[in-house]
Amino acid sequence: MCGIAGVLRIHELGSKPPHPLEAIPEAWLDVLDDGIKHRGPDGQGRFRDRATRPDGSVVDVAFVHRRLSILDHEGGHQPMVHDGERLRPDLTYQPGEPPKLAHELCPDKPLVAVVFNGCIYNQHELRTELTQQGAWFETDHSDTEVLVHGWRVWDDPQAAWIKQLEGMFGLAIWSRPNADIVIARDTFGEKPLYVAADDRDTIFTFASSATALIACGGVTPLLSMEEHACLEWVRFGYHGRFTPQDSLQQFGPGERGRPRRPYTPAQRPTARHPLRPRSWQKLRRALPSHPSGTAEVHRVDRLLRAAVQARLETDVPLACLLSGGVDSSLISAYASEATNDRLRTLCVRMPDDRFDESPHAEVVARHLGTKHEVVQANAHPAEDLQLLIQSLGLPFGDSSLLPTFWACQAAREHAGVLLSGDGGDELFLGYERYKTAGWLGTGLFWGPLEPIMQHGVLLPPRRDPKSLSDKVARFLLAGTGGTPQGYRELLAIFMMGDMSRLTNRSGWSTNLEAADVAGVFDARDYDLLHHLPGDLLRKTDTASMLAGIELRAPFLDSQLAKCALELQLGKILPRGQRKGLLKQVARKYLPDHIVDRPKQGFAIPIGRWFREDYGGLRQLLYDHLESTDPFPGIDHAGIEINMGFVRQMLREHDAAGEKSINPWHGRDHSQRLYMLLALSIWAKWLHGLRGDAIEDPSLAQGAR
Repeated sequence: MCGIAGVLRIHELGSKPPHPLEAIPEAWLDVLDDGIKHRGPDGQGRFRDRATRPDGSVVDVAFVHRRLSILDHEGGHQPMVHDGERLRPDLTYQPGEPPKLAHELCPDKPLVAVVFNGCIYNQHELRTELTQQGAWFETDHSDTEVLVHGWRVWDDPQAAWIKQLEGMFGLAIWSRPNADIVIARDTFGEKPLYVAADDRDTIFTFASSATALIACGGVTPLLSMEEHACLEWVRFGYHGRFTPQDSLQQFGPGERGRPRRPYTPAQRPTARHPLRPRSWQKLRRALPSHPSGTAEVHRVDRLLRAAVQARLETDVPLACLLSGGVDSSLISAYASEATNDRLRTLCVRMPDDRFDESPHAEVVARHLGTKHEVVQANAHPAEDLQLLIQSLGLPFGDSSLLPTFWACQAAREHAGVLLSGDGGDELFLGYERYKTAGWLGTGLFWGPLEPIMQHGVLLPPRRDPKSLSDKVARFLLAGTGGTPQGYRELLAIFMMGDMSRLTNRSGWSTNLEAADVAGVFDARDYDLLHHLPGDLLRKTDTASMLAGIELRAPFLDSQLAKCALELQLGKILPRGQRKGLLKQVARKYLPDHIVDRPKQGFAIPIGRWFREDYGGLRQLLYDHLESTDPFPGIDHAGIEINMGFVRQMLREHDAAGEKSINPWHGRDHSQRLYMLLALSIWAKWLHGLRGDAIEDPSLAQGAR
């Protein structure tokens, strides 16, 4: 569990500048290191090498690593380098030391170097297989060495063997014989991996953090905003592939290959050429069917137990993050069984009683007999929000990032690894919105009433985002238009009508990501491909890494996922019960009153906090949205923010919190205002970086 970054520089053939083989500047590595240092407080290292390709071009490579030490404290140092005969820690160096050039210190060797962020859960099985094929392991139980020998033994330039890895990871492998690197990301996108390139395709960078690449002026000194991607982030608060900047892109979940130039607007995939040819729907068709009856319960039980057991290996204290819901309670039950009832469980007491699940978690802990701790959230909302947005380097619009960070911060005092329930709702259909996905897929159409409804007329009151009337309003709005795009509307922070008013655009659309959702399984496919990696896993990775803790998600085990994806709807939702199959499994270990407790969710009353100035949030909101230039640089991307509508939202939001006998008095804009605040924090931070780059042009040397 770490932060990784690197640079690949290709010296062009036939060029005759004063220094044709100028090395990658150490200043670039310093900037990359600074952008990932929060991900690894326990160690750091760098690696450099140079190789020549068959066409005569020369390639330089540099890796940067920051370590959060979880497995094999002594043997797991990175970058990990192998010369074909043995590991070579002597070829790496520390920041501040004179750079070691591997091609000078160790010439004529088939060097392989790895930087890796994550955890490989099936490393022991792979070690056995690789040993049988001639690999000699020098570390005791470092999963990084599995990647080194996997590349060497299986000798596949396309790295197809990466599919065998059961785990969460972002990784990069340098092969001197190939004079190239391969980077890869895990199947579900638990660990991030960002890429950027210069305008000549001669310098490629990658990193675990967007911040690192944004700040690395050696490649893109002044990253410009990309209009459609930026608008998509405002609309949803995230995007699974594109960032708001045209020179920065995220590797997709399950993707592997060499670093590449990010898509330009003209090259962007369309609905006919989707971002990923693979879909979970195709996977379901390719998998065999399984017997009906109780077989599904037994199979899910067996696979989830195995997934939990595989994620228990650690050299630091481990605990389960227990909320009292079905997912975390079931994982805690398996972990308690596997650790002979010595399991530690943690629950965070939130600063608002309405959102506090600690009493429910204590009930589960007593039933399981775990060593339970209720820890206090150390909440500083205004300061923490700015820190989180700047460390992520993106205008992320999910307000549950804050409580997730507080939970990880509090848990860090008791454990270094946490098991979480991420993925359970997607795989076993636990979201309430899945009920409406089939209806939306029919393309409800309101004819001449549609424009009226899009402007809020004839809709139920929307004073409370958790109220039934607000949910009905969202459903009615999502159903207008007669297209199968309504499911995305349910996920939007700014639905199309509000987005049109915010941007002064009618018929608003970016065409960035077309997704026809015509049923429950289509909705789940969309979530697994986009919402899970773009929003939920980005949130947990950002929060946990900034807090210095590792989160592991047993539900995202590949075998368990395949099992869930091949099941028919009636098997997953017996008698239409949300997450019914998983609840049948849970009843084997937990009493009914725990299994049947309504889903609460991990959230904060951000709207009330804006009204009451809890933790300085109202002051921060108004300082940003009423400043002279709330979103510096946005206009250069061709985006106009209607500040009159922003001020209207501020007024309506305050009115919604006032006592009134009129149910239509005011409107809650919690998430929309949070999104605009995150956008303003990000834009002003980015504007400051641009100023720094102009003042210190040395970082841009050699990029042009």
